[in-house]
Amino acid sequence: MEKKGLLVVVSGFAGSGKGTLMKELVKRYKTYALSVSATTRNPRPGEVDGREYYFKTTEEFEQMIEEDAFVEYARYVNNYYGTPKKYVFDQLEAGNDVILEIEIQGALQIQKKFPEALLLFVTPPDAITLKNRLVGRGTEDAATIDLRLARASEESQGIEEYDYIVVNDDLEECVLTMHSIIQNEKYKTFRNLSFINEIRDGLKSFAKGD
Repeated sequence: MEKKGLLVVVSGFAGSGKGTLMKELVKRYKTYALSVSATTRNPRPGEVDGREYYFKTTEEFEQMIEEDAFVEYARYVNNYYGTPKKYVFDQLEAGNDVILEIEIQGALQIQKKFPEALLLFVTPPDAITLKNRLVGRGTEDAATIDLRLARASEESQGIEEYDYIVVNDDLEECVLTMHSIIQNEKYKTFRNLSFINEIRDGLKSFAKGD
């Protein structure tokens, strides 16, 4: 079977809990590598450069764009977000499944560049829960929350582009569901063509009497 890692793209509305979900998934299962994105937004309380994000100035980020240093990048609510290339490619070659937690714009870029990538969209069970989570975080003012809700409405139009939708109502159940989806995806025939060809070649040798 194929030993190269699987590229997994996870998107979701702000407030869907995808960040918490990703951290729990990586902590529980050691075969996952969570790619750290670069961003021009300011750090939130408790966030550390190089752990949650690589925090960049707008000038630094645009220089990285010029150097073609990103797998994808996008501008979201007045800030840049992007996925650095090197870490992603190194981890895939090492056989690890790389999770990219990115916005829908970036996810669609990945889908075009890497059609074999698995796209998952995380959502709360309903719109009211989403708003309550955003307000409950207490990290943003009302105007920013309104922007995020408006953005979520726009993003909802692109959910059909994803392979699976994952409802994050219960964290424990959601982690198990996401892990099962990713692992089962590895057994799809198009991801194992070299293995299939090996089986065919072996059977041909029997047919020839070898």
